[in-house]
Amino acid sequence: MGGEVIAAQPVQAKPSLRLLAAGAVLAFALAAAWWLAGRPGGRSASFALLAGVSLGVFLQRARFCFFCHTRDWFRHRDPRGLLAILLAIAVGTVGYHVVLGNWLPVPEPGRFPPDAHIGPVSWALVVAGLSFGAGMVVSGSCISAHLYRLGEGSPTAPFALLGAVLGFGLGFASWNPLYSATIATAPRLWLPHHLGYGGTLVAQLVVLAALAAPLWRRLPAAATPQRPLPSTLRAALATLWEGRWPYWVGGLGVGLIGAFVIQRIQPLGVTTPLGSVAREIAGRYGLVPERLEGLDTMPGCSTVVGSSWMTAPNLLVAGLVIGALASAVASGQFAPRRPTLRHVGRGLLGGVLLGWGAMIALGCTVGTLLSGTMAGAASGWVFGAAVLAAVWAGLKIAPASRAAG
Repeated sequence: MGGEVIAAQPVQAKPSLRLLAAGAVLAFALAAAWWLAGRPGGRSASFALLAGVSLGVFLQRARFCFFCHTRDWFRHRDPRGLLAILLAIAVGTVGYHVVLGNWLPVPEPGRFPPDAHIGPVSWALVVAGLSFGAGMVVSGSCISAHLYRLGEGSPTAPFALLGAVLGFGLGFASWNPLYSATIATAPRLWLPHHLGYGGTLVAQLVVLAALAAPLWRRLPAAATPQRPLPSTLRAALATLWEGRWPYWVGGLGVGLIGAFVIQRIQPLGVTTPLGSVAREIAGRYGLVPERLEGLDTMPGCSTVVGSSWMTAPNLLVAGLVIGALASAVASGQFAPRRPTLRHVGRGLLGGVLLGWGAMIALGCTVGTLLSGTMAGAASGWVFGAAVLAAVWAGLKIAPASRAAG
């Protein structure tokens, strides 16, 4: 998120006009949420929209980005972004285990909490993670980043998301052979089956602390000087839309939103709308098998064909883009640009890799990595390790200018 450097300077309108425009965007979101709440079963839809708005604001203001955070560490040894990701997982782990414990009080072997992102672990998951990581390097962001950068006017994001839809279609076309070869017999490893909720919570927090410790030791050398504390209320309020929110605020916000979302609707994920579009279009033209073996019984960012667009996953993603747009406008970071052939090519190619990887892994860095690890699923850790390896390798190969822009 934020992997693409914005070369053109945004149009700097007066702060009062920017805030007025951002307020109008948020007012539209609030009005839509109020309208949804009055419809039958609309409370969950309303919550999803508002949760998405909040997520978009946190992502945009804190520049919470899986690709950028890993790139900053591999290229510049700046650990703040990776620490923010670990913080998000830690906060979400606590929240998820409380919720999952209510859903399934006794985690007996063979029983799984409904909808939790606990996917099968196989070599196909590793390949999917490598593909997704390569797509992040090529396109400059992951899928959730492209969604929030769509609200900033990114010239690459629309083509990356289009490429992701194409990638999902290729994933559906290759699903049955992979399912027969490995996914059908792959184990779904859920730590609470072996350690219980308490043991899993302690184990994951210990692992996260162990991962954070060496990064933390590099923090003083990488951290930038702190801005002085605001001396007036007006100056304090201005920090909400000026500059960039601290990394840890992004990690804390994403973790808390993930915990609230699973408590009210379902585990956090952002790729369901893209997969649904791809499956519906490809199915309409006979480009994917009529029967996708076992897919609709798999947990994760599932695809729904032919249903109403007023679903919680769709509304959450719509809210994410709206929240990012309001945040970008308020901070003066809304900078729409005309795309070049480079933007188009990078977006489409990277998006295809992202989409194929997300389809085979049953989610992206939000659904499979974040929601999966928060739930104590081994699939989340395996996918995250594969993504990290692909980003490391991609940054070794790709020129610095390409990986940054």
